[in-house]
Amino acid sequence: MARKRKGRDLSGWLVVDKPAGMTSTAVVNKVRWAMDAQKAGHAGTLDPEATGVLAVALGEATKTVPFITDALKAYRFTMRLGQATNTDDAEGEVIATSDARPSDDQIKAALGQFVGDIMQVPPKFSAVKIDGQRAYKLARDGEDFEVEARPLWVEELLMTDRPDADHVELEMTCGKGGYVRSIARDLGAALGCYGHVVRLRRIWSGPFDAEDGLSVEQIDAMAKTTELDQYLRPLEEGLADLPEVKCTPEGAAKLRNGNPGIVLPSDVEYGDECWASLGGKAVAVGIYKAGELHPSRVFNQ
Repeated sequence: MARKRKGRDLSGWLVVDKPAGMTSTAVVNKVRWAMDAQKAGHAGTLDPEATGVLAVALGEATKTVPFITDALKAYRFTMRLGQATNTDDAEGEVIATSDARPSDDQIKAALGQFVGDIMQVPPKFSAVKIDGQRAYKLARDGEDFEVEARPLWVEELLMTDRPDADHVELEMTCGKGGYVRSIARDLGAALGCYGHVVRLRRIWSGPFDAEDGLSVEQIDAMAKTTELDQYLRPLEEGLADLPEVKCTPEGAAKLRNGNPGIVLPSDVEYGDECWASLGGKAVAVGIYKAGELHPSRVFNQ
């Protein structure tokens, strides 16, 4: 017999404005403890020193995490010119320097090569796996290894400010798997001056905005009270990028059992991925085929 999970059976999203110096896992654990939730996870890891939106999924909402992970995200960051570090951020050791300082126009002209479909090499100090091992562990052990380039969609990369000759502020909107540290490293190389990230903030992720997020201090203040529950956002917000179809009670019953269920006519096409609802509540995610949804994920709510 399966052991029953401890805690409350909560489902939904809690948006956190992550502070610097805290890991994403620590934020999830904090939320789970504060809300006494049975199950929690997050959509998209932020580096410990990064700040901004970290969307924490609770209960059945954890089944929608992949859709937020795949969604577009926006970052605001400050890049230090003239220095390369072994971690591509300010936490690492300086491994190369340059006295060259590009002009604003040179920086803006170089940004275009990092927009659209690009190939990006993640930092060696990252969580990507190399032969089953995390890259950052190999890097800390002084191992010699290469990280393979991987595709990334960058929708927009803009220069927003130039506080001084050594620093430039940028904003990037990108798809899944983007490393801002790699952008700073490669932009510095393209400009012939080196570069690394000194400040990084994720300003939005899919439907979630950092400005709507709770601080860790607010979570602590409301911990173990029902006051925190009012900030829980519906599971359905995690499905914002998918089309919605409505189903009948009979169709919902079949879907909840993992079987294809009839959905009402809509403008989705054969083979589209979408989610079915009944009374505004998500029932399942699946593939639409000839008037039926063939479920891949089913929600118990």
